Amino acid sequence: MASGARTPHSRRRWILRSVAAVLLVAWLATAAWQSAKPLPAGLRVAAAPVTVDAARLRFLADVTANDAFGQPVITRQIFDATLALVAGAKDLLVVDYFLFNAQRGALDAAPDPRLLPLSAMLRDALLARHKADPQLPILVLVDPINSGYGPVLAPELAALKDAGIDVVTVDLDPLRDSNALYSAAWRLTLRWWLTPGASGIWTNLLDAGSAPMSTGALLRLLNFKADHRKVALTGDGHGSLRGIVASANPHDASSAHSNVGIELAGPALRPLLDSEIAIARAAGWQGTLPLARVGAAVPAPEATPANAARVQVVTEGAIRDALIGRIDGAGRGDAIDIAMFYLSDRSLVRALRDAVLRGVELRIILDPNKDAFGHEKSGLPNRQVAAELVSTSHGAVHIRWYRTHGEQFHAKLVAIRQGERLWVTLGSANLTRRNLGDYNLEANVIVDLPQQGVFAQDEARWFDMLWANRAVGGVEYTADVDVYADPSQGRYWLYRFMEATGLSTF
Repeated sequence: MASGARTPHSRRRWILRSVAAVLLVAWLATAAWQSAKPLPAGLRVAAAPVTVDAARLRFLADVTANDAFGQPVITRQIFDATLALVAGAKDLLVVDYFLFNAQRGALDAAPDPRLLPLSAMLRDALLARHKADPQLPILVLVDPINSGYGPVLAPELAALKDAGIDVVTVDLDPLRDSNALYSAAWRLTLRWWLTPGASGIWTNLLDAGSAPMSTGALLRLLNFKADHRKVALTGDGHGSLRGIVASANPHDASSAHSNVGIELAGPALRPLLDSEIAIARAAGWQGTLPLARVGAAVPAPEATPANAARVQVVTEGAIRDALIGRIDGAGRGDAIDIAMFYLSDRSLVRALRDAVLRGVELRIILDPNKDAFGHEKSGLPNRQVAAELVSTSHGAVHIRWYRTHGEQFHAKLVAIRQGERLWVTLGSANLTRRNLGDYNLEANVIVDLPQQGVFAQDEARWFDMLWANRAVGGVEYTADVDVYADPSQGRYWLYRFMEATGLSTF
């Protein structure tokens, strides 16, 4: 045999290595591209601020807690306002929700009398409005999780579609991949031949009473991406838009969660409407909305300097940009209040720590991450981040835990007080890489207004009530940081790994 000639065995080994190298390069290249590719049109909105009268803004809060005798104490405002908004809709009606279904969580969990049939309530309100005015254009956008990532809509959504209402399941594939290492393999292989079916063999993780998920649906779920928005928009019949942007879903298992939202009106909402239409178009929707009717509103009376509020819509990564810019601009004498379901984004954690070291007062109310629809959670990431912030600030960061009892503290709010002004953002976005890094679809509103206004006072009263347990009847909304903070280095680095790679649901 000539020197250097390959044997059949070595030739096969060379071919296998070459194929493996090509596959590895394809996998890594796909992961790199899909995690950083250009965003679809209509996303990452940073609209121009619009000046409005602060009296036209309304702070909304759902609060669930237990009194001294263990009995539920519940305040619900968000869906009362949403149902009223739907009932009064003119010109057009657009809603976009991550969860819109009647699922109630794990079957082995005790029935929760606090839960309401929010999905049926919103379904019936939409059907009633459609029946009263069949010509009113109604558009409903939902995440594919509501169909179990399969072809069959949730019954509530199917009823809307059967009545002639446009129901659009958002196409998530054009979005960037947050779980890039898994999603690259899925895109190269599984996506092409393992399509989601109507049913399968895998237990539905959100609702054990639902039909089992197919293998294709389960593998699609593991991409961990979502249309996470919670938005309702209408025309008022006089050329203006009205809307509610919140952290609450019309989802039965979520109906006891504590949430926040804002109700507002005017041209500040138009960029959000345009973004919703772009998302629907990308999913194949070909309908029309009478946009001219909500584009030529008669200007409202100008706000005086004493009550002027600047309102801005921000979505996806623009939310993080706005947050970092405002936090970095805070200094000694300023105060930051945060109420959040998830806090894990590293750039936000660093910005908050640095702000405290500059003399900014920081108070944070966090969910302990222990409950999820009847399932017990591990405490990641909030407990690890809380321990880090307290330790690295030498105790200057003040943190309290919301006392949940099976439900979640699902609020997403950051408020910064500087002098006589309040800057606040609230909506769908958690402070995580997935929510703020242009991976999920998110929608927030920013308001900059005088602290003496009704909206600002309602927000401050709500936060202080939770922080200081100020309520009649012995309600303890929050607990000291030591109750749940977790200083374990192993779990801390597990959180860091999961946050960096996207191998997590937060």
